[in-house]
Amino acid sequence: MANQRDPSGPTVPVNRWIQLVAGVICMVMIANLQYGWTYFVDPIDARFHWGRTNIQIAFTIFVATETWLVPVEGWFVDRFGPRIVVMFGGVVVAIGWWLNSFASSLPMLYLAAAISGVGAGAVYGTCVGNALKWFADRRGFAAGLTAAGFGAGAAATVYPIISVIRNYGYDRAFLWFGFAQGAVILVLSQLLKAPKPGEAPKPVARRIAQGTRDYRPTEMLQTPLFWTMYVMFVLVAASGLVVTAQVAPIARDYKIAGLPVNFLFISSTVLVMAGIVDNILNGLARPTFGWVSDHIGRENTMALVFTCGAGAYWALGTIGNTPAAFIATAGLVYFTWGEIYSLFPALCTDVYGARYATTNAGLLYTAKGAASFLVPAASWLQGATGSWHAVFIVAATTNIAVAITALLIVKPLRAARTVGVAAPPQVVPVAES
Repeated sequence: MANQRDPSGPTVPVNRWIQLVAGVICMVMIANLQYGWTYFVDPIDARFHWGRTNIQIAFTIFVATETWLVPVEGWFVDRFGPRIVVMFGGVVVAIGWWLNSFASSLPMLYLAAAISGVGAGAVYGTCVGNALKWFADRRGFAAGLTAAGFGAGAAATVYPIISVIRNYGYDRAFLWFGFAQGAVILVLSQLLKAPKPGEAPKPVARRIAQGTRDYRPTEMLQTPLFWTMYVMFVLVAASGLVVTAQVAPIARDYKIAGLPVNFLFISSTVLVMAGIVDNILNGLARPTFGWVSDHIGRENTMALVFTCGAGAYWALGTIGNTPAAFIATAGLVYFTWGEIYSLFPALCTDVYGARYATTNAGLLYTAKGAASFLVPAASWLQGATGSWHAVFIVAATTNIAVAITALLIVKPLRAARTVGVAAPPQVVPVAES
């Protein structure tokens, strides 16, 4: 049954699928802040000549503030409910891209990136945490579907953003899309609430072991398993963020970005088509592998997909310099990277419980911020070697290392910590907001 009503709860039962859909759409509205960034890099450089490396520092700042403040935002969510935090995020997202539209110096660009990150993190962390609480019986799938909104949401706006940049300038694209996305988030935030006792289903007996109690964030931070997952997250996220931030420059360096291509009955350029395919596959990966992990286990799924990811990075760096190969190999990179945003939150909640899920998953999510500092390093390595090959070899190697760690370290550590399935989850009463 989708919802179990508590006698002391509201008179109208809450449909958890509405919660999920609202969260997914909110995630779609912040997707361009990360996945649309690559289309702004060269136009900004063409106007101000700051250099790609300096401009990409803004991307690093965005990811850092998006992730590192999520535990703080999660603390507010766990106590005051998701609505007010997502409303805040919608306003801040609009402000951030508004500032981007007239930033005429690197400090101003960095400030706009920091503000945008705060807004995106408020929306991201809240929506994923809400899904984890409402769907204890389908945790991997629900977290994956929510994260898919962030991964695939930019696909529908790849062509519009590129078109606005080409015809009206990147500053107009920042302004128009920023305000539109913020407005939609404000409206949908009114639908969000946390489950009260009895509203959300209990975990069901599956092949996935559940922790036997809820860990407070301070307790979780004292466990070796958490820090092992953290390092894994950093390594896999770094390789994916490099491609996310640099896919347009990579295509231009391969001298194929503007070449015409026909794919999926659509005629366009390599860069536009790659952007559409990449974002679709990125989003598809999250619920797909989340669902798989609900059935074969988180660690087994990680080992499988990260090994495939290593092959994808190698292929992009060796044979991905033709239009068809670039679209295929870059798409495979996205398909074997995006699932980290469903697998890691689900694993964290499996081990440490649902009561503090938003804060705990948010603490793990800060690993993405740490990973973002490696994006400028990739630009440096590419400049030093004169090609992207070395960058992708490093990415492939780290993915193999993480796949091995999942099976040989995380799986035994979790087996020692979890026994059977979880006891009935405790849900913190949350104030209406």
